[in-house]
Amino acid sequence: MADKRTKIGLVVKKEPLAQRKAEEVTALLARRQVAVVCHPVSRPDRHWCGKSEPSAPSDLAFVLVLGGDGTFLSAVRWIGEQPIPILGVKFGEVGFLAAVAEAQMHTVVQGLLTHGFTTSARMRLQVEVVREGRLVARETVLNDLVINKGALARLASIETFIDGHYLTTYRADGLIVATPTGSTAYSLAAGGPVLHPRVPGIILTPICPFTLTNRPLIIPDSAGIEIRLAKGASDIALTLDGQVGLAIDERDRIQVRRSPQPLRMIEIPASQYFDVLKTKLRWSGGRV
Repeated sequence: MADKRTKIGLVVKKEPLAQRKAEEVTALLARRQVAVVCHPVSRPDRHWCGKSEPSAPSDLAFVLVLGGDGTFLSAVRWIGEQPIPILGVKFGEVGFLAAVAEAQMHTVVQGLLTHGFTTSARMRLQVEVVREGRLVARETVLNDLVINKGALARLASIETFIDGHYLTTYRADGLIVATPTGSTAYSLAAGGPVLHPRVPGIILTPICPFTLTNRPLIIPDSAGIEIRLAKGASDIALTLDGQVGLAIDERDRIQVRRSPQPLRMIEIPASQYFDVLKTKLRWSGGRV
């Protein structure tokens, strides 16, 4: 029986099946005398002011997410930099973050409450936007940060520095800076490599570069990155984990480094990373 003080967070996609399953798991938890803190899924904010939303209560035993990768990333943002474990339940969607199938949910949750669990650390990136010497935004991301131009804007000129040394100026539709976890998201669609979550690297992937020799680059996760826009840049946006967006221009310095607070993802013994990978990418031998 769970301790009466046990409390978990619940983040649910606004979709009928997920909502029904949320009612079922809430009833299950009530029978186990477990309190539930529900958090609504945040809508992507394209006009984000740089301020973080209120964080999850620090005494949560873990956060359970019912939905796809977007719902999971919303829950991660709610957790913030707190060491609260998280587990995702998938509903047949193409995604890499949820480890548990919907049919296994009851069994897995019962097991977590009865026997406990182990977690694996997923690297996150700390992103700061400094405008004319003043910090205007700070956020931690699990997947990626994306700098991209508007539909009618010219190619963006994105000056990139690694540990204070000039690397190159990407002339492209944009630039993705991704973690190993985020390597299977937008970066992969833009031609970036797949990086196992335990490989300590950061990926720089240009989006439709003007120069074909501008290829994706993996740098050490200990490196600091600074990104600037060339003079005259307009209609350029910074997007963080697909959750929040901020208009940026030549006045801004985007500073990126590994966050000291990784995400704690609950491990499910039967879930193997490479099985999920080959199934989602439909490689030979993958089982749907």
